[in-house]
Amino acid sequence: MPTAPRIKPGDLFTPREWAPFQSRRGWIGPLLVAHCWSVIGLAVFAGSLWPVLIPVCVMIIGTRQLGLAILMHEAAHGGLSTNTKLNDFLGHWLCAVPVGASLAAYRPYHLSHHRFAQQSEDPDLALSAPFPVSPASLRRKIIRDLTGQTFFKQRVLLPLAAMRGAKATRATDDHEYEAIVTGRSVAPFLLLNLGLLAAMTLAGVWWAYFALWLLPMATWFPMVTRLRNIAEHACVEGSATDPFRAARTTRARWWERAFIAPYWVNFHAEHHLFMHVPCWKLPALHRAVHGKPQGERMEVAGGYAEVLRTATRD
Repeated sequence: MPTAPRIKPGDLFTPREWAPFQSRRGWIGPLLVAHCWSVIGLAVFAGSLWPVLIPVCVMIIGTRQLGLAILMHEAAHGGLSTNTKLNDFLGHWLCAVPVGASLAAYRPYHLSHHRFAQQSEDPDLALSAPFPVSPASLRRKIIRDLTGQTFFKQRVLLPLAAMRGAKATRATDDHEYEAIVTGRSVAPFLLLNLGLLAAMTLAGVWWAYFALWLLPMATWFPMVTRLRNIAEHACVEGSATDPFRAARTTRARWWERAFIAPYWVNFHAEHHLFMHVPCWKLPALHRAVHGKPQGERMEVAGGYAEVLRTATRD
């Protein structure tokens, strides 16, 4: 059973160069979780006060819902806190459950992805293998995301199938991740969402739950999640054999970080090289790796538009 190619930090850095990437600060992870929820709260407040801002708020909140999933991913690597119990509490209850996921289900799945990245046993291979696709095919996928069809399939049909014990069909094979991560967390997800609805009702803005929490989750969140998946692994030549090409890094502009790729998720090549480096250190790791001759082998895109052009080439 082939595993993904690996390198050790000592293959690239001296102990002194590597030391900054080994240190941890226990307060940064909780601060990122607080930041994510603060942005969501401010966007809900702004959209409730000035409804004309709702379209922009939907995009901001949907991106921060992805941010919660990214911070759950950080917790899966033990990166949200140096305290294991706090790391798992934050990662599950404040990051995973609000977006319908389960840290306990996600962690073994995701670590398997790292172990077998771009090999036949990689559970995420179905997310990148179909690419490149035609522009029309990508448009259809994005339309399904933005019209709530993807949300309905992931959050309703797949959990129902999981509860019935049904096996995945060919139509749902490409959504194995969603079936595993969402299928075991239906009750906590529903309870938390009932709590959010009750809180907004008590605040006199019951409609904000539907317009400024559920709508972003049903539309923008699936779409930016798809863009993230495409950008990370699709159409990277040599990804199965070269550790420096296991994933793609995308240089994100400020507006892309605000509306598509929060919390340094765009530095995915560096994350696959050294998966235990905290997400907030990935920009520095990017510079350090690219200061080495081997760093020139890495796949780096100039932005998400460039990624989509690559993913839809003939």
